[in-house]
Amino acid sequence: MTQLSKKDNNSLNRLKTALFPNLIFLGLAFMISLSFIQCANMQRPTGGPKDSTPPELLGVTPPNLSKNFKEKVIEMTFDEFIKTVNPGKEFNISPDVETQPIYKVRKKRFIIELPDSLEENTTYTINFGKGLVDFNEGNPFINYNYVFATGDELDSLSISGRVLNGYTKDFNLEKDKEVIAILIPTSRDSIFGKKKASYYTTVDSSGNFSFNNLREDTYRVYALKDMNNDKVYNGNDEWIGFLNDSITLNQNVSGLLLEYTKGVPNIFRNLEKKIDNDGAILLTFNRPLQEPDLRIISPNQLDNNKLIKYKPTLDTAKIYLENLEFDSLKIEVAENNTPIDTIDLRKARNLKIDNTIVPKLNINNKVDRIKHIELTSEYPIASVDKNKILILEDSVSRRNFQLQQDSLNREMYHIRFNWRPNRNYELVVQEGAILGPFDETNKEFKSQFTLNETENYGDINLTFTGLDSAQNYIVELIDETKEKLFDVRKLPADKIMRYIKFPGGKYSIRLIEDANNNGKWDAGDVYKGIQAERIWYLDRTFTIRANWEQNETIDVSFK
Repeated sequence: MTQLSKKDNNSLNRLKTALFPNLIFLGLAFMISLSFIQCANMQRPTGGPKDSTPPELLGVTPPNLSKNFKEKVIEMTFDEFIKTVNPGKEFNISPDVETQPIYKVRKKRFIIELPDSLEENTTYTINFGKGLVDFNEGNPFINYNYVFATGDELDSLSISGRVLNGYTKDFNLEKDKEVIAILIPTSRDSIFGKKKASYYTTVDSSGNFSFNNLREDTYRVYALKDMNNDKVYNGNDEWIGFLNDSITLNQNVSGLLLEYTKGVPNIFRNLEKKIDNDGAILLTFNRPLQEPDLRIISPNQLDNNKLIKYKPTLDTAKIYLENLEFDSLKIEVAENNTPIDTIDLRKARNLKIDNTIVPKLNINNKVDRIKHIELTSEYPIASVDKNKILILEDSVSRRNFQLQQDSLNREMYHIRFNWRPNRNYELVVQEGAILGPFDETNKEFKSQFTLNETENYGDINLTFTGLDSAQNYIVELIDETKEKLFDVRKLPADKIMRYIKFPGGKYSIRLIEDANNNGKWDAGDVYKGIQAERIWYLDRTFTIRANWEQNETIDVSFK
């Protein structure tokens, strides 16, 4: 074993002492360098303007607008890396083909592989929509169509126009992003069939559409809210707009207007059937019924004593029965005295029924001297016993109130009283005060409130001009968003709508031309070729002022 002298040990210690600070410095420098490398790998450069430029097309092979097209592949080269977004929806070829093209991305190249099923002497258009974007920022390459002809001529005719929601009379891309325009030659009109449309295109943010490079032919044009992206009108939740006449195309056509509405299904279907917890049999249908009738055909003895309530839309019904001791039901649905369906329904074994009547009031914590109190219930009401209705004014019982059944809605009762300011009120509906059609009753119900002292009510008379005296009209009082509905009435023969003691505020008008006088707006029926009933909107708001009497003239012009 080698031994070191004391002198050698001292020299070695001095060397370690001299090198130690240098080693610390080198280690620290290495760690700092490593952190810079890691940061460089993890973070993207910041600062500078965001790239908002779409990809630039540098070249395409074969060239756009080629004739006598025989190629199987189209290749496009861009100035940057690209990718596709929702290609199944954004890319389309018109006229449509049985086997769809295959779209591929290879760095800066976009490749389209065409099927073998292209027809001879046909002009095809591949629409890119917004499906091709740059790789980093997603800027779309838009408004590009690749057009080619398998014959020696390029078709050059066009059809253009715009679409509108037939109910709101505007177009909102966010709400109706599924809307497309469809063009079908009359020789193979397939809007109702299993085969999707030959020509279709998306619409822009204003609802505008355009079909280009069309051949001379006779076409039908549709606007379709295509909920399942099959380019076929399915009827249930889809909206459709159409022209009454076909278009014979021998020159460019523009300025078309298609108003789409929720269509009327051609085939009646029962959408929902169940027994609610209150014992009511709930039935919903895929369309409104005209002159509906429901009959229990098994057990048929239950049909003798039943009560039916229809929603105003006539697409929903509730059946109330006295005897709920059954296992199953068979219900016949009839329209205009003609049976159209039979519904089978089984009662769940563990169903617990509670048909207690629950009172509903039109007030929360404030009552006014105009509408007072309206008493209703989701469950049918046969009668209300005034002796079991209590009004307490500062805990003192008051009996000098009125209880009156509504003249139109026989299941609504009005409670009127000389409400006074600075008083605390309590309405007590005692147990058994409300009686149902089969002796159902309510549990005790209480509500506390005070008088609304604002007196924010006014009178206004609206005189409508420019209307057809032979037509019937419905006036709807709405807000400026067209979504909130305050009041619905038929327009009197003198064309003056009177709102007396009406809550103050800003309102607008929706006017419906009720062509069939059924008291509601009817959408279009594409199967029967019937357009939707006409709707007109007031293009401004008006104010009903508290404690004022006002008169206004509204000039109507259906376009």
